[in-house]
Amino acid sequence: MQTQLAPEFQGTADGREAEAILRKCVHCGFCTATCPTYQLLGDELDGPRGRIYLMKQVLEGQPPTRATQLHLDRCLTCRNCETTCPSGVQYGHLVDIGRRIVDEKVPRPAMESATRWLLKEGLTSPLFAPAMKLGQSVRGLLPETLRAKVPARQDAGTWPTRTHARKVLMLAGCVQPSMMPNINSATARVLDAAGIQTVIAPEAGCCGAVKFHLNDHEGGKAHMRANIDAWWPHAERDDVEAIVMNASGCGVTVRDYGHLFKDDPAYALKARRISELTRDLSELLPDLVPMLKPRVRAPAGVVAYHPPCTLQHGQKLRGGVEVNLRALGFDMQVAKSEAHLCCGSAGTYSVLQPELAYPLRDRKLGHLNQLQPTTIVSANIGCITHLQSGSETPVRHWVELLDAALTPA
Repeated sequence: MQTQLAPEFQGTADGREAEAILRKCVHCGFCTATCPTYQLLGDELDGPRGRIYLMKQVLEGQPPTRATQLHLDRCLTCRNCETTCPSGVQYGHLVDIGRRIVDEKVPRPAMESATRWLLKEGLTSPLFAPAMKLGQSVRGLLPETLRAKVPARQDAGTWPTRTHARKVLMLAGCVQPSMMPNINSATARVLDAAGIQTVIAPEAGCCGAVKFHLNDHEGGKAHMRANIDAWWPHAERDDVEAIVMNASGCGVTVRDYGHLFKDDPAYALKARRISELTRDLSELLPDLVPMLKPRVRAPAGVVAYHPPCTLQHGQKLRGGVEVNLRALGFDMQVAKSEAHLCCGSAGTYSVLQPELAYPLRDRKLGHLNQLQPTTIVSANIGCITHLQSGSETPVRHWVELLDAALTPA
């Protein structure tokens, strides 16, 4: 697809990148068939192809409108379209650029702006943890829409104290330790059982995705730089074998640090090294299975696995969780239909676009419930919280399931 950039974008980093991405697009429309919002709404402008046209028009100088902004807002950034695309169009990078440009040109209504500000500042604030604790203490009194976003209080269990020669860094994250602290401690216990020590760099926090995807690119990059600075001493000393992510949304973002800082002379090399070191927790499973197998007593019952978009489309990691947990004795099953589609969580999407997020959730749960599972598992706290809000079946991170099945050494 050829485009002639408007003068304001010629020579800029965003303009060059957008032009290169658009050049790959052959406008075949394969992506439309796998776009969740197009399936719900049936509007070409609510599919990748239509949104690409809208962004192309803006980059060529046509003034965006509120309608342009709404169509871009409705995108889940699930990146299913990237998996489908035969030309390798990096739609996720393009929509990040397009949304930021449109937001700079189209004012949002006051209430909408306030909500987005609260999300990007509140979720990444030190005050989030006490606010979540307060919400959990009065959870039964909260309105249903708010209660769905506040998981029941969870015991984190014990953190292992043994030291090992093999070490990995792990990102604790911004919301996960407050909402579901057992995910992090379960990760540490499972790795400990396999002879790997989990190290947390206390200065590292939010991966940057929350602000970046709400079009505060500089705010997001500030979080990213803080993480790079916190991890760099370990990377420089080469005393950890990986930076492990147990929240796949964080993983896809940290793996993108190298791309996002490629033009930053102070951080380009460091960011690239951090991205190279980053591994999703599931990528360690093939190495862990032989060591854990003697200690795992998998419970009976079907475990329905929902692979998050950030794992299967963002990081292009498929099959690892279910294959390796089956090898450990779990009856892992994936929905027979639409396993590739988004559940509607998508970071802050379920708050900002509930009229689309909840139908997608119910559609996903319908397919998962056909498996008659005793447990539903995923690999992203957003998916877990969103699915649990519509299900009586327990929804957990797969590492919690594995941790609970470990017998004492």
